[in-house]
This record gives sequence, structure tokens and C-alpha cells, in this order.
Amino acid sequence: MTVPTHLSNTTDDPNADAYTRAGVDLTARNDLVHRIKDVAARASRPEVLSGVGPFGGLFKLGQFREPVLASSTDGVGTKLRIAMLMNQYGTVGQDLVNHCVNDILCTGAHPLFFLDYIGTSDLSDEKKLELVDGMARACEAHGAALIGGETADMPDIYASGDFDLVGFIVGAVEREHVIDGSKIAEGDVLLALPSTGLHTNGYTLVRKVFDIGTGGDASADRAVLNSNFPGLEGTLGDALLAVHRCYYEDLRPVLTRLHGIAHITGGGLTDNMPRILPDGLAVRFERDAWRVPALFSLIQERGAINDADMFHTFNMGLGIVVAVAKEEAESIAAQLRDAKPVGRVIKQVDDRRVIIE
Repeated sequence: MTVPTHLSNTTDDPNADAYTRAGVDLTARNDLVHRIKDVAARASRPEVLSGVGPFGGLFKLGQFREPVLASSTDGVGTKLRIAMLMNQYGTVGQDLVNHCVNDILCTGAHPLFFLDYIGTSDLSDEKKLELVDGMARACEAHGAALIGGETADMPDIYASGDFDLVGFIVGAVEREHVIDGSKIAEGDVLLALPSTGLHTNGYTLVRKVFDIGTGGDASADRAVLNSNFPGLEGTLGDALLAVHRCYYEDLRPVLTRLHGIAHITGGGLTDNMPRILPDGLAVRFERDAWRVPALFSLIQERGAINDADMFHTFNMGLGIVVAVAKEEAESIAAQLRDAKPVGRVIKQVDDRRVIIE
């Protein structure tokens, strides 16, 4: 992991070095680096040849016959604003890893190693460690190594208290087992696994709907987040910070039997399903095949948002959708603890690739 720096308040202390007087304390970095090393060490693999600290991480790739590397990068978006208001940082670390693992899972890949970037102004060491701890816990759960990253303190770029969080993942899949959607055919059944909430998408719209995290009074924002709303099991803040579910362990036993996998992220069903469909095919979802969780209904009602916009912004309760051969659908669904058939692959007859009715 690239050595991070630690921001201190700009000081006029004549005994401080020039960089510290400018706002960045290099002398405070070593303790944080060692603490990060200890946290990241929990998420390792035998193939890791260099841990946190060097300029680059080393990973020995040798357990595949004909490996194809899969990679992805993503962030947590403005869900971070909710985390800041709630003073909870570990869950967004888990969100980041889980989102990235799901993305490469869509190719059939198994996660190998993960790197992160934390950009901030004055985020405390304890909060940075909470972020890393969340990432390490998620990496450990999915068998990925937290091999490195970067923590950058940039007081002239980020406002006080702000930070950004980005993840980078590399996985591998045997070439013969790559899932690219080419096997998807008319008549395939769509099986969906439920989401645990908004995951990491749609938070800019949600914050506008509830008027939170938009630069207003933080105490008023927290009062809204700590409120209970009909249908929610906990507070609104609890629902909005629910960890992005990872589907790797669920789908791993049936990966070689799947024709296509779509991670329902930004753009919802409308934009994500076409990404895996061969030309000439579309999908039809049966709107009554699953129950949309109360959180989405609450957002839609309070924001007066139409159905089309909801399905184009949110996952609407479906975290991942897989296409399987009709004759295998029942068998595969039985192996997935909470899968539901939600639609079919059909021949495209107009300009629509996704039909929800």
C-alpha cells in the first residue's frame, strides 16, 4: 500500500517543517501505515508476494490452466455523504469491495486481489482505519487479498470532513468458463437474487427527496436519518447504509451453468440488462414476480417519481439477475437460497431491450 500522509491543521509553528506548516504532516504517517498493514494482513492469500508498503503489490498467478484476467474499478458514490452524517465508515468499505467483486463476477471471475484509494482533507486516522477494516473484512470473506492502495491527504481539493473512496479489483477465470452473454438465447429464464437495499446507487436522488446531505444543517439531516418510517425495520439511516450484498458465494457453485449475469447498479434494470444481451434479444420482466421493498416505495411516494424513473435509477429489490437455460432453471434456482424467476429472454421486436410489465 502506498505510504499515506496525514493531514494536520495548517500551523505557524516555526519548529514544524514546511510541509506540516502547509497542512500535511509527513511525520505522522508511519504509525498509520503500520496500523493499516495489521488490518490488511487479515485479507491475504498464499499467492501474495509483497504485502502493504512497497511501491507495487506482487501476486503470483499460477493456479489457472488458461487464465483470463478480469478487472474493474468503482466507487461508493454519494452514499459516502450518508456515512459521514451517521459517523459510520466501516460499512462503506464493505460496500466498495462487494460492488467490485460483483462486477467481475458477471464475467465468471473469481476475485484475486483488491486495491483502494482514499482521498481526503482531514479525515482522522481512526476513520481511515475504519474504512480499511471494512474493506479487509469483505476481502477476507470473499477470499481476496487486500494487496495495496493509496491514502491521499489533499486539503486544497477536498473540503473539511469530505473524502472519496474508490476500489480496484483483479480476478481471474478459466478461458473456457468466461461468461460474456454469448450463450443467452430466446426462452432463457431470468432468475434474480434480492438486494439488501439501494446498494451503492441512486443516493443523489434519495438525498434530494429527503433533503439530506445537500449542504444544509447537519443536525437536521441526522434527525431525518434517525427517524422511523412505515415499512422500514429500522431507521431511514439504517436502511440507506445497509451493506451492498455480494453474490460471489451464492453464484460460485453454479457459475459454469449460467448464460449471463447482470449486476443491477446505476441505471437499474433498464440500462444493465442490455449490457449482457446478444443482438436481437430483449428481456421481459414480470412486475408481479417479486415484491419491491418498502424503502423503494417510500422514496417513490415522497419524491413523486414515476415507475420508469424508478426502474432506471434503482435496483428495485433485484441485486443481480442471471439468465439460464429453461430446462435448468428449476435446478439452478434450488441451489440458490433466495432466487426467484422474474422473467424471460425474448426476441426483440421493437427498440426496447427491457420490458417490465
